[in-house]
Amino acid sequence: MRAFRLLTQDTGPVVQDLSVPEPGPGEVRVRIAACGLNFADLLMIEGKYQDIPPAPFTLGMELAGTVDAIGAGVDPSLAGRRVAVFAGADGLADYGCFPAGRCVPLPDAMPFSDAAAFQVAYGTSHVALDHKARLKEGETLLVMGAAGGVGLTAVEIGKRMGARVIACARGAEKLAVAKAAGADELVDSETDDLRSVVKGLGGADVVYDPVGGDLFRAAMRACKPEARLLVIGFASGDVPQIPANHLLVKNLTVMGLYWGGYLAFRPEVLTGSLERLFAWYAEGGLSPHVSHILPLDRVEEGLDLLRQRKATGKVVITMAGAAD
Repeated sequence: MRAFRLLTQDTGPVVQDLSVPEPGPGEVRVRIAACGLNFADLLMIEGKYQDIPPAPFTLGMELAGTVDAIGAGVDPSLAGRRVAVFAGADGLADYGCFPAGRCVPLPDAMPFSDAAAFQVAYGTSHVALDHKARLKEGETLLVMGAAGGVGLTAVEIGKRMGARVIACARGAEKLAVAKAAGADELVDSETDDLRSVVKGLGGADVVYDPVGGDLFRAAMRACKPEARLLVIGFASGDVPQIPANHLLVKNLTVMGLYWGGYLAFRPEVLTGSLERLFAWYAEGGLSPHVSHILPLDRVEEGLDLLRQRKATGKVVITMAGAAD
């Protein structure tokens, strides 16, 4: 089998040939069909992510495929099931072994490419907006990086939850994608003054920000009193320092969200969220936006699309010989 691996933190990742692994107790082996790329993959390669496996390891945080072997103590009915797995690593390979408890059965009509694009992006936005920010119907949600992998799902889920959504993205093409996902108002981060535009629209009750930098600072100044700001990531490379006096004066709340971190202390938050999201998908209520589907031998190209911020929605890598 092939796997895209980081051998040392000082060298770039490469595709390697490895032996097919055998599942241990409590594990299943998945024949991987597709793996979604995330900005966190780039941070792992650069040694900047908050949770990096010891090298050498196989990259790829979220995957979808078919269970083709089970270890001791695993429910036999899982064999042959189509599943999605949030693994944190080991997804960019033809096969991988994972704890059975992390497998989420897929709706029958869900393609593997959609499933591989689904968990981190939709899961992050749903947990952020529902569990953390308690977004209410009729509130105004400002989404930064609104055409990116997680930002686009925040637009979609925000609309489903009844919010008025202001989408901020760079350029007309990306804003058109956010509009198609349900955004009510659009802000071009290249040409518009975010603070004045959002304040002119009445201000934001909730800010969803995977970008950071100057845009976060502008968004904070466009908040209504008692607004909630969700810190999702720092795609700009600039981690903003938050002036506490601004929080005090406007009674603002800033919340951090590391979606994968819930696996360690409250996994039921993730599993419950994903169950609801897959049900919404089955009802036709969610439509993952995958801008690029590439084979494993072009994974570097896929990562560069994220690095250069040229992707809209998700980039998915497919494995040879795997099919829906």
